[in-house]
Amino acid sequence: MSLRIYKLFTIFVPVIIIGGFEYIRHEFLLNYLTMEAGNFAITVITLLLSYLFASWMFQSIERSNEQLTIGEARRAVYEERERLARELHDDLAQTLFFLNVKLKQGDLEEAKAAVSEIDNSLRQAIFNLRTPPEEGTGLDQRIHKFLREWRLVTGIELQEKLTIDETSFSPSEEVQLFGIVQEAFTNIRKHSMATEAEIVLEAQPHAWMLKITDNGRGLQHAEAKGKKYGIELMHKRAAELGAVFELHGRGSGTAGAETEAEAAGTGTELTVRAVDRRNRP
Repeated sequence: MSLRIYKLFTIFVPVIIIGGFEYIRHEFLLNYLTMEAGNFAITVITLLLSYLFASWMFQSIERSNEQLTIGEARRAVYEERERLARELHDDLAQTLFFLNVKLKQGDLEEAKAAVSEIDNSLRQAIFNLRTPPEEGTGLDQRIHKFLREWRLVTGIELQEKLTIDETSFSPSEEVQLFGIVQEAFTNIRKHSMATEAEIVLEAQPHAWMLKITDNGRGLQHAEAKGKKYGIELMHKRAAELGAVFELHGRGSGTAGAETEAEAAGTGTELTVRAVDRRNRP
């Protein structure tokens, strides 16, 4: 039902019912109803009418809000899949170009490494597209499933600590945060040469903290290789979450992202924090 019909219904229906009763009462029922009985009757009718109308109206609003929430979740999923498709296209195009160059040069070892990289990228993309947020699983379950697959692919030892209140994130926020986790662990797999990694995610409705660390080659190696696109992408996602992103090395390994909730993300030590979200939209 359109908003215009809701407005007309709200204006005219109570007036017609209450006004109609008063007209019938004064024209035809004065000899049968005392003033006290008439006042009591109109009070009861008004109460019943208000209750029925308010119940119907709030149920309609609740249904509309549910539809909006579902639409927002689906839109977030579609946007994430489009991003994954673009990222996969760019990654594969670069790797295939590199593979072609190495094959022409006769460098079979580098060519084998490129083929392995393509295989890993495709595995990760298939997993990402197979697990949208609307499947009914919580964010912690999705992250755990992603990391279990990541661990099988990489063989890197991983420690997990996920404590997430189910009301901490909206569907679109879950997509952004999950994207940070994915990008962080993709960077660890591709560039860090780590043997150990750790993720800590603690989230409440008004504050959250994500921290990801590894014992790999550190931030300087990644920057020297020009691998800044993933870091910029995580920084952008953190900003969209209202968080401050920081990435820094910690000796051997990588560290780094802070927000107004807490979160950490790649290589060295990535930390993102969100400490006061009471006024979030």
